[in-house]
Amino acid sequence: MVTVLLFIGGVVFVAVGIALSIALHEVGHLLPAKLFKVRVTRYMIGFGPTVWSRKKGETEYGIKAIPAGGYVAMVGMYPPNPVDGSVRPSSTGMFQTLASEARTAAHEEVGPEDANRVFYKLPVWKKIIIMLGGPFVNLLIGVVLMAVLLMGFGTAQATTTLAEVNACQVAFGEPAPTDLSNCTKTPAAAAGLQPADTIKSFDGREVTDWAALTDWIRASAGKTVPLVYERAGKTISTTITPVLTARPVIGANGSAEVDSAGKPVTVQAGFLGVGPTSALVREPASAVLPAVGNNIVQVSGVVFQLPQKLLGVAQAAFSSEPRDPNGPISVVGVGRVAGEVAAMEQVPLSSRVATLTGLLAGVNLALFVFNLIPLLPLDGGHVLGALYEGARRRVAKLFKRKDPGPFDIAKLLPVTYVAAIVLMGMGALLIYADIVKPVNLFG
Repeated sequence: MVTVLLFIGGVVFVAVGIALSIALHEVGHLLPAKLFKVRVTRYMIGFGPTVWSRKKGETEYGIKAIPAGGYVAMVGMYPPNPVDGSVRPSSTGMFQTLASEARTAAHEEVGPEDANRVFYKLPVWKKIIIMLGGPFVNLLIGVVLMAVLLMGFGTAQATTTLAEVNACQVAFGEPAPTDLSNCTKTPAAAAGLQPADTIKSFDGREVTDWAALTDWIRASAGKTVPLVYERAGKTISTTITPVLTARPVIGANGSAEVDSAGKPVTVQAGFLGVGPTSALVREPASAVLPAVGNNIVQVSGVVFQLPQKLLGVAQAAFSSEPRDPNGPISVVGVGRVAGEVAAMEQVPLSSRVATLTGLLAGVNLALFVFNLIPLLPLDGGHVLGALYEGARRRVAKLFKRKDPGPFDIAKLLPVTYVAAIVLMGMGALLIYADIVKPVNLFG
């Protein structure tokens, strides 16, 4: 019962965190819009039927039934028809009708007093600030949460004290034998190492870092080297011979690399059969921005490889193949991971809270990257439209031509609808996969 409550608590913690992140994302659009005197008619969290709302001044603030995002409605998002200045449908063509209907909706609440308060009349730089406000807030939240994680809780780092000593040599990926009395001992077991031993030196080199020790072990296959360790305050010297066997390739992020099928990439290297303990180590403020940058690079890599990644998700969801642990997951998957973390009663509470904090930081940085994709209806698509408007106005001015006026981004609505359908399809696939074939992060 306690485990179930902890699981639910973890899900609720992250769900509330994501909801607040979305709400603050929209505040990032709302505040600069009001600063630049654009009339904002609605600030809504969610989509669908309105559950609750209250009007303050000229803006209605509310919550809708489907918690799948949010929006800020500004009057005059699209300019009038560039031909006759009309906002009413003037063509029977499908694409033209879509654009005309969008213009009509954008100007339904525009009154004579709003002549200079419509979005489309803003200078390009103001449009960009409004549209980047949302992603910037997610970036800011990610930085703050990352600072709390690294500087407050610290990160789990491997120590030079052993947590485990494997008894038998087992090929990588194979299960351990049930009969430990009749197997080939690992080099560590043969040398008499035990859990809680602290490695002091390897092959004459002082050991202060587990990653360095791992590299030395991998490079010493078949070579008998001196080893010094400490046990219960006593220093013990011995020799040990790493065996050559298949070991996973560790990437720059510290995780095992996988191939396109989601299987670990291996290499022949030295092996002892030991595992380290870990401890939370607080990091300085100077470590925060590099950590944020690394996270953004990783998320960007997933975004750039999204078609390939989604193909892998689909194959895993409809077959017996495992999910790629480094692939994309939906909000359902994030909630499941949060619940599993919170339910790990054997893990200290501070470590669980730290992991959940890091999870929320990652979600916000992912929202930052995703919303910058230059494709409508995402914020990056609006930014691209504003940049195009600025570029063509500069070109017209350079060649002393008539100012072409605001770019009619409504012309891109057919592409927007297609993109929205694709995004919804991607979301549905990820949710389905997270239900029937969730990512296994904890074995």
